[in-house]
Amino acid sequence: MKEQRIIYYKDELNDEFSIPKIESRIIDEKYKYEHNFLWNICSYILQNVISMPIKVLYQKIRFRLKYVGKEKLKECKNQGYFIYANHTQPFADTFIPSVANYPKRNFLIVNPVNISLKGTGTLVEMLGAIPIPSNVAGMKNFLTTIKKKIEKKSSITIYPEAHIWPYYTKIRPFKAVSFKYPVQLKTPVYCMTNTYQSYGKRHDKIKIVTYIDGPFYPNMKLSPKEQQQELRDKVYNQMVERSKNSNIEHIKYIKSNKL
Repeated sequence: MKEQRIIYYKDELNDEFSIPKIESRIIDEKYKYEHNFLWNICSYILQNVISMPIKVLYQKIRFRLKYVGKEKLKECKNQGYFIYANHTQPFADTFIPSVANYPKRNFLIVNPVNISLKGTGTLVEMLGAIPIPSNVAGMKNFLTTIKKKIEKKSSITIYPEAHIWPYYTKIRPFKAVSFKYPVQLKTPVYCMTNTYQSYGKRHDKIKIVTYIDGPFYPNMKLSPKEQQQELRDKVYNQMVERSKNSNIEHIKYIKSNKL
């Protein structure tokens, strides 16, 4: 292997080590989440037909990716659900859940910066990106779109860590706020934990093994806030446990208060 890269960080919740500085697009009440029939057909063909072989080949060739527990998704194949995953790849993270639950259509809740590059923003949207509103005014349309996707029995992937830490082998702490969606919609939840494991004669090559767990359901006996927290804790604890299967560090992360 090449000499191990070291990254120093200060804040597990807010530090970002992947996305270049791009002027973020404003997502307000004028942003068009819903499109016409032709746009939706083209989006479906691009997302679930044209791009799917590319996604499968990329993750096999680049990461020798293997799923463990994919059969668990069958329990909810006839309904919509949410997927929570750790955020450790700028490109592969956009389709690891999509390949796992194919042919179910998968959408991703993303930061507006992901659709802000000229020339590629529309493409990213057609591939399933749902940008988070930049202000309160845009929240109504955003929530309506999420509800419609779930009603159409699609899955929606959320990266609760929010920021990409390439090849990070642990699970960063995340808040319960993103679990309000399954609570409000009374929808099941899965988690996918991407781990980095060694292979090869010298065990110096890296592959991704993705563990799928769930479904987890909101506890209707609790208040909405308590349901959010309980779901968050179940997902977080399961992901922490699965992350222990990582046995190789391509990038070493060291916390420093001097930054």
